Amino acid sequence: MRSDLLIRILPFASVFAAVYLLASRPAWLGLAPGWLAGQLAFGMVAAPTMFVAAMLAQLWLARRRGALSAPAGRGDAWFQAGFYALNGPVEEALFRGLVQGGLGAAFGSPAGFVIGTAAYVLYHRLGWPWIDTFATALVGVPLGLAFWLLPGPPSLIGVSIAHIAATCGFLGPGPYVLRKLKLV
Repeated sequence: MRSDLLIRILPFASVFAAVYLLASRPAWLGLAPGWLAGQLAFGMVAAPTMFVAAMLAQLWLARRRGALSAPAGRGDAWFQAGFYALNGPVEEALFRGLVQGGLGAAFGSPAGFVIGTAAYVLYHRLGWPWIDTFATALVGVPLGLAFWLLPGPPSLIGVSIAHIAATCGFLGPGPYVLRKLKLV
């Protein structure tokens, strides 16, 4: 995870911060709270839904491939969850805020949604097989729509909460639960 911080998370956060500062803090980046009550309500409903959906997708994929990568123990699962709590908002900042928000401001929201979501999904191909990469569309499409369609100014709050939960369902804590329940 240390290399992940250096080659992915730090550069993503740096690019986002640079654009935020150089472009005079544009609203389309989603760094503002937006309509906070709506963002939090979305996050609180989407988080358990995304966690369970991602865990079920992982269960299906694990049975299909005949293997499941799960944390060795509860402590490792919690450590991974902490890492995903950092990773989720950074990925959302890059793909939702910068790509989707920026392209949406320049070419219209539909173009921003399509390109931002495609970039998010295909980015996962850098380290995953195609079937797992396509599974990220189950997160990318609804979160892209939420970033675009939730009322109020754009905000990364709701989609970041949901992203963290979905990642925890698909990697780390979710597979740990699947193994503990002896479902794989």
